[in-house]
Amino acid sequence: MKKLSVSLLAMMVAGSAYAADMGAVDEPIKLAINEWTGQHVTTQVAGEMLKAAGYNVEYVTAGMMNQFQAIADGDITATLEIWSSNVSDEYAKKIDEGTVVEIGDLGLDAKEGIAYPAHVADLCPGLPAWEALKDCAQVFATAETLPGGRLVDYPADWGTPGADRMTGLELPFKAVPAGSEGALIAELRASTERKSPLLITFWQPHWAMSAYDVQFVELPAGEEACFNDPAWGPNPNAVNDCDFSPSRIFKASWNGMEEKWPAAYEILSNYQLAVEDQQPMMGAIDVDGGKVEEVVAEWMAANEDKWRPVVDAATQ
Repeated sequence: MKKLSVSLLAMMVAGSAYAADMGAVDEPIKLAINEWTGQHVTTQVAGEMLKAAGYNVEYVTAGMMNQFQAIADGDITATLEIWSSNVSDEYAKKIDEGTVVEIGDLGLDAKEGIAYPAHVADLCPGLPAWEALKDCAQVFATAETLPGGRLVDYPADWGTPGADRMTGLELPFKAVPAGSEGALIAELRASTERKSPLLITFWQPHWAMSAYDVQFVELPAGEEACFNDPAWGPNPNAVNDCDFSPSRIFKASWNGMEEKWPAAYEILSNYQLAVEDQQPMMGAIDVDGGKVEEVVAEWMAANEDKWRPVVDAATQ
């Protein structure tokens, strides 16, 4: 099912509900800022929508994996870009407790996987088929990983999805966590400029997918049985011998938000952001050196028809 646009969704909301109460407008709504540029864009757009509605907004730096206790305690009001393939056990615990609640999908069409710049296919014949990595791991080897190849995985506090695939598929690679999203981009840039080998855990939407012609390795389909039943898949002795699960990107809030800020809760619940809107803003920041606040402000001014109806539906 195709996701509704922000504008269409807003018109539906406007036609079927009355404006919510504003609630505690004198108290700031605190939005989590996590470790990657896309999330900064997502959160800043949401924050500006709340400000346009008349709320005070604060941005709180928080690790993606460990932010949920702060949300459960009400120290952070909401987090707006959670990837289903990279969510912590702590999140599930807080959802079960009812201290954190999901507030809808963000609307981004997403994919995560093991990836490489397109030129690497010439260095490892057989790509994009995952089996090719068995025979050319030495191409990716470094002093740190010999005799295996090197996979540049997500930063350590994002989890270890790349390492899990190397183990599950019995690939002779050592997963080395990147220091940050910026470090992942630096690896892609250096590999592209030098035409050197690189295997990386990566995702879309991201401006680097097109800038560096990044391709995904074709892994066995990421079905639920893969993550629970060792007998499923090419390795009968391990789980995770498959691709990432199809990613759902969603939002969550403190369970007291709806009562304390009803209109804000409605705005964030109905807020969606399309890939074609987020990705250019990411490029304007990471490639062109723009500031998040300025890039988002420019987008907000040029695209009021995409966000204003959501605000109006909740407040008028």
